[in-house]
Amino acid sequence: MGHDHHKSSQIRLAGLFTSHAVLQRNMPVPVWGVTRPDIRVKVTLGEVTAETRSDSSGKFMLRLPPMPAGGPYDMIVLTPDPDDYLRLQDIMVGEVWLCSGQSNMGVRVAGSDYVESDLGPDDHLVRSFNVPCQARLGRRDDVKGEWVVASRKTIPNLSAVGFFFCRRLATELGVPVGIIHSSWGGTRIETWISREELVRHEWTRNEINHYESYLYTDTFWNQYFPFEPDDHSAFLKNKHLVFATDPGNEGVGKGWAESEFNDTSWDRMELPTMWQYCGHNFSGVFWFRREVVIPESWAGRDLKLEPGKIDKHDVTYFNGVEVGATGSKFEDEYWDVPRSYSVPGELVKPGRAVIAIRVNSFMAAGGIHGEAEMMRLAPVDGGNDEAIGLAGAWRYGVEQNYGLVTMPELRFGPSNQNSPYMLNDNMIQPLIPYAIRGVTWYQGERNTQLPYEYDWMLRAMIQDWRRAWGEGDFPFITVQLANFAKALPYQERSDWALVREAQVASLAEPETGLTVTIDIGDAYDIHPRNKVTVGERMAKWALARTYGKGGVCSGPLYRNSVIEGGRIRIYFDHVGEGLIAKGGELKTFMIAGTNRLFKAAEARIEGSTVVVESAEVTEPAAVRYAWADNPDGCNLYNSADLPASPFRTDQW
Repeated sequence: MGHDHHKSSQIRLAGLFTSHAVLQRNMPVPVWGVTRPDIRVKVTLGEVTAETRSDSSGKFMLRLPPMPAGGPYDMIVLTPDPDDYLRLQDIMVGEVWLCSGQSNMGVRVAGSDYVESDLGPDDHLVRSFNVPCQARLGRRDDVKGEWVVASRKTIPNLSAVGFFFCRRLATELGVPVGIIHSSWGGTRIETWISREELVRHEWTRNEINHYESYLYTDTFWNQYFPFEPDDHSAFLKNKHLVFATDPGNEGVGKGWAESEFNDTSWDRMELPTMWQYCGHNFSGVFWFRREVVIPESWAGRDLKLEPGKIDKHDVTYFNGVEVGATGSKFEDEYWDVPRSYSVPGELVKPGRAVIAIRVNSFMAAGGIHGEAEMMRLAPVDGGNDEAIGLAGAWRYGVEQNYGLVTMPELRFGPSNQNSPYMLNDNMIQPLIPYAIRGVTWYQGERNTQLPYEYDWMLRAMIQDWRRAWGEGDFPFITVQLANFAKALPYQERSDWALVREAQVASLAEPETGLTVTIDIGDAYDIHPRNKVTVGERMAKWALARTYGKGGVCSGPLYRNSVIEGGRIRIYFDHVGEGLIAKGGELKTFMIAGTNRLFKAAEARIEGSTVVVESAEVTEPAAVRYAWADNPDGCNLYNSADLPASPFRTDQW
């Protein structure tokens, strides 16, 4: 249960209720918590009040009446005892969205293509609550956290997709917008769906039956010490796999961060790479140092330092001053996250400067990795053409050698976030029934391993969450998978294309939207940095459909096709004022006859349709567009500059 400025030791509100919270406007707002048993409870927010009585265990829930956008307000919780009350401050009423999924929803603003100069006048209207990642057995009834107001200091740590989405809403609507961010990298959709829903479907019911057949047995629990908590640390302890605790930053005490330190005795390593690839087959702490020459024109200007992806934790210095750090203890979710830190202008002087990075990898591989182009230093207010590339030779030294620490594969169960219904129990149920406008969902990469099941799973989850919240068919916006892996014009078997097709199929559910990102992915990075465009496109749908602002809300979506002799005509929804072939002739259209052999096709726009044909296919039966993990050159858009979703007219 949450708490804040108060005079009460008896009243506790649910953890979502803290100072700086955003409450949903224009609908009843549930407020719940715990106090003494069987007493009246009154909650006041501004001029509105609601009352109820706690039950025999002290639990209570009431609903504040619908309120217009406004604030800041105090929320005051009262009982008959005048000395027993609780007060929360700076509560706003506006719009609230749950932003959930896997790592692309979790990527922080600091790991995107955002720069501080992009701060907008309405950014302060955005507030965020981050749901902590946990995977414990049993359904949680509360969550720990706090609401934070978007600012120059806090924005880098917010969900990038969530922030850019809600910032656009705040700007267009002129009201506060709250993000409830609940995501976990690398997770499959089955963990986000409730047990009640999963057992309704044979596929997942069979998996649950197997899972629960061993979950509660002595054999399973004997892997833990008696009375150990049901967490991952106990499992690791019993397996004699105890991660080495970081003994502290010894390198900084030796002057390794300082520009004056003489590192000429250190060997060189070509970055980006993992140090295991360079003969250091152990986990541990490495320091990397690199000299750069700051141009005269950069003097006194804020810089953006992007050293690449760092596996796992880092502390980064510029001329001996810490400018950024990511990760602590045994957090492992940052191993593939690009770093982006600000160097204040007062540190920037012409001439020689030294960048030093302390990298701590407490298990498996470690290093600075990713694409060489990601490693750079540039003025915040300058273009990429000014950037200094940081890939290449760095001096390095070893601070700690932990030995090679490997991770055993976890069975489903406590601490395994991909166990059936695990994250629904831990990271969704504690949020219910906090009043929300809708949900944004960015997930699916993990489910490309079993793409044919994703269609019904996504729709089942949408229905599941809507039933649980009891708000009816709230808006649900899905981000379609971006392009990734080697660029190809066509793949006969593309698991990513199948998941994208399943995401389109979710539009059969009422009040659902789709954000197409087939043009803004990265062949080499499953976490593309362009999160601004993702958020902006999501907001287009919400503004048009949820808030009635009008405009084109989606890229072209396949509606139906008609065979016209030796060609096939494709019809679309969401064409706006017309279709556009961006950058020349239409690409990645394929056509096949009844023999199911697809050939590259000629495609042209006619009005709001596309006509597809090929001299090699005289009796066409089916068309596919952008059918590949990373379709090379797909370029069909509408007049709103929104890309068409990949599609196929067949079900072969």
